[in-house]
Amino acid sequence: MITVTLNRTEFEYDIHSLIKAFFPKEDVELYYTKEAGAEGKNVACTNHSAGQEKENTSHFVIDYADDTISIAWDDAPEGPALRTFAVDFSDRIAVKNALKEHLYRLLEEETGHSLPWGTLTGIRPTKIPMKLLSEGKSREEIVNYMKHTYLASDKKTNLAIDIAERERALLSKIDYKNGYSIYIGIPFCPSTCLYCSFTSYPLASWKNRVDAYLDALEKEIDYVAAKFYHRKLNSVYIGGGTPTTLEPYQLDRLIRKVRCSFDLGECVEFTVEAGRPDSITEEKLTVLRNNGISRISINPQTMKQQTLDIIGRHHTVEQTIESFQLARKLGFDNINMDLIMGLPEENIADVRHTMEVLQELDPDNITIHSLAIKRAARLNIYKERYEQMQMINTQEHMDVCADYCCKMGLFPYYLYRQKGMAGNMENVGYAKKGKAGVYNILIMEEKQTIVACGAGSSTKRVWAEPNPDGTHRIERCENVKDVGQYIDRIDEMIERKRRLFED
Repeated sequence: MITVTLNRTEFEYDIHSLIKAFFPKEDVELYYTKEAGAEGKNVACTNHSAGQEKENTSHFVIDYADDTISIAWDDAPEGPALRTFAVDFSDRIAVKNALKEHLYRLLEEETGHSLPWGTLTGIRPTKIPMKLLSEGKSREEIVNYMKHTYLASDKKTNLAIDIAERERALLSKIDYKNGYSIYIGIPFCPSTCLYCSFTSYPLASWKNRVDAYLDALEKEIDYVAAKFYHRKLNSVYIGGGTPTTLEPYQLDRLIRKVRCSFDLGECVEFTVEAGRPDSITEEKLTVLRNNGISRISINPQTMKQQTLDIIGRHHTVEQTIESFQLARKLGFDNINMDLIMGLPEENIADVRHTMEVLQELDPDNITIHSLAIKRAARLNIYKERYEQMQMINTQEHMDVCADYCCKMGLFPYYLYRQKGMAGNMENVGYAKKGKAGVYNILIMEEKQTIVACGAGSSTKRVWAEPNPDGTHRIERCENVKDVGQYIDRIDEMIERKRRLFED
């Protein structure tokens, strides 16, 4: 446990995220002086940063004065540490950046570690170069800004800028003001993966209610089609869960409903996550092809069978290869494959082997995810069962993937981060020319409204006119996660959308 005592409720999220990034295995709790007592509160902490299991007392005190901030770490590894610096509280952004910089420097000096993304703790680092590019800044100016303001490494800075430049080119064809995109969630899977925290349920438990779920989903789709008839639909994404858990007739029913309900004349991309190879059949792939689906995902996560068994993926490496080859045989020419770095008991040799197999298959997209263990994932809930397992992700892992992608003619086109990512790394999408996933960029850059249908989905309304600082006003509404509740309360889900879009 690491605790932080504050005398003012300022920048708690940033403080927590940065300390957590340096100590990913520790619980980090924040207290205020009136709660923790004037002397603060010391608790036991396991010092993982030193690579040893030993009891320590670790406690930070952050004190806000009229024009200064002090950061004290009395039980730092190298002895008591203190940083005091001047700030002007009239400029909140400058104060936040200064606080994070000084906290980062203190943590870096005392632990001997640095973070590849520096002080950046948000999930969308490409937003920064995107904004600066739109302001006409040169690459050199952006590099200097990223390095001096956020202490980001050269490698991550250049990756963010490269992706921002590609995103700008891809999104130049999108009409933000008059356009929108749709997400449709199918919350069923063959089984629940060890690391998964998405809204998904084992199909066996809900098999008899799938048609009722589609009835409710179609009712929600009808509302969206009527509400947005005057706007251009730019992309459709059917995800989950695993959409191909649906029977062929159910899959056909859903896609036909979408095609009949919306004008797809301006739709640049229609994606269906085939996802789990154990849910893919020739009949289902034929349904997708016959309905003109332009992009699918077949996601191995790894090509090491022992790891698949550990994480609860009830398919084989051979099934993944066979599913991919079948999709190619049926004419799919835009196939994405997802991989996860940092899975239990995987080493760098396993990553190279996986990339060798993918190089032979030659997919059109590869998305490299860094394992992020969420609170709702079984890997976290039952962490005592797995704490002895090796789960490592490093820059070398990411570099191996990037090198293979480059050899295959795939280039990075979108990037995002999550809390608790293995190695404090990132997720990167790679694609061949003309095969980048537009929906992936739209959901990350938050410049277009995305209407979401289905259990556990979240609609994001984005106002077309930007704020003075270049950001956009964004409001959300969410559907209930429970499938039964979604079916029973579908009118309420529609009413939530009606209220969100009433003006």
